[in-house]
Amino acid sequence: MPDRRNDKMKLGAFFHPTGNHIAAWLHSGSQIDAGTNFEHYAALAQTAEAAKFDLMFLADAVATRNGRLNALKRWPQYMAYFDPMVLLSGIAARTSRLGLVATAATSYNEPYHVARRYASLDHLSHGRAGWNAVTSSNHSESRNFGREEHLSHREKYERALEFLEVVKGLWDSWEDDAFRRDRTTAEYFDPAKLHPLNHKGAHFSVAGPLNVARPPQGHPIIAQAGGSDDFIDMAGRHADLIFTAQFDLESAQALYGKLAAAVKKHGRPAGSLKVMPGLNAIVGRTEKEAQEKHEHLSSLIHPDVGREVLSNDLGNVDLSGVPLDAPIPEEIVEEQLRFWLRFMKEATGKENPTLRETYRHYGSARGQRPLVGTASQIADEMERWFQGRGADGFLIHPATLPDGLEDICGLLIPELQNRGLFRTEYEGETLRENLGLPRPKNRYA
Repeated sequence: MPDRRNDKMKLGAFFHPTGNHIAAWLHSGSQIDAGTNFEHYAALAQTAEAAKFDLMFLADAVATRNGRLNALKRWPQYMAYFDPMVLLSGIAARTSRLGLVATAATSYNEPYHVARRYASLDHLSHGRAGWNAVTSSNHSESRNFGREEHLSHREKYERALEFLEVVKGLWDSWEDDAFRRDRTTAEYFDPAKLHPLNHKGAHFSVAGPLNVARPPQGHPIIAQAGGSDDFIDMAGRHADLIFTAQFDLESAQALYGKLAAAVKKHGRPAGSLKVMPGLNAIVGRTEKEAQEKHEHLSSLIHPDVGREVLSNDLGNVDLSGVPLDAPIPEEIVEEQLRFWLRFMKEATGKENPTLRETYRHYGSARGQRPLVGTASQIADEMERWFQGRGADGFLIHPATLPDGLEDICGLLIPELQNRGLFRTEYEGETLRENLGLPRPKNRYA
């Protein structure tokens, strides 16, 4: 194992409206109208801040889920919910240290809009904004923007790269001391410190300048999520924070090393990119209690929803004819996705798990690493990954909200603090300061 680290873990809280588990809304401990309940989100943010989380994270898509309505009617998550930027603007007034990170996809936004919104949120929150810059994966989105389908993979990444360059350029429109606001000389700003962008590229033509002063963080934190080669190169160039889906330490270490190499390739200092794999933690006071929580949630998954979730992740394969208590036939799944079935066999510990067993296991984490146990057991695994250089921290997905978050904050966070792995007080006022990341210099200054 590498030398013991002297820094602290970084922790984010991913707030799906009622919780990460696909049956969370059916659990008596979840907020049933969470998607459109501001006080619910504000309370979650305050709970996370009291526990000293670095940030809260909200995903987004500009479309409802697409699929079979007989299943979707039983799975309301992300069918009706707030625009995250509007929501985070309200939460900024209820918190003082917690980072506020949300998704805005590069596929169906414009750089000027994104630059302006996140700069504004950074000012409103006094330096706590973060942008999760991703390409769209929800195919329903394209039809809301005059397209029958997404751009090709290559076009999406080329557009995303140019999008990021434009946004960062717009954030540098004004130097930090450009606004004099001097009544004696009747001069509000120094024209020499205002810089139009005048960008003309393959996808965007943006003159600028931005009509918002330079953000308190210089640039709001840029987060990204993925694992492809294109993604790794883009992250090495632009990202401050990476959200990943890794299930074993060996693969996490390999991705961590690739990201570090990409950062070096693009001339950035080591440590300027923090890697935070997703982690679905169900914590109990005893192992038996944690397992009972997990089993109860799994029992709430409706078969229609179980089939729908698995169908989506297996390339929209038709599972309607597969009996619940029979294995999923490998031959009906596209060859490039059969690894997923083999992984599920390993994860469930069964040679041929049934359809029911597979969706019950998968429903608790949905592509993120599940950990079920006591605070000590979960902290052991987190420490192993952290000290093994597989992660700089974790993006924690509570299974249910608010009670799942309360368990994490009341049981797991104190265990991590007692081990010296996580802070007991915030180091600074901005998200960059708490993540230990430098404030970017203005390119024109």
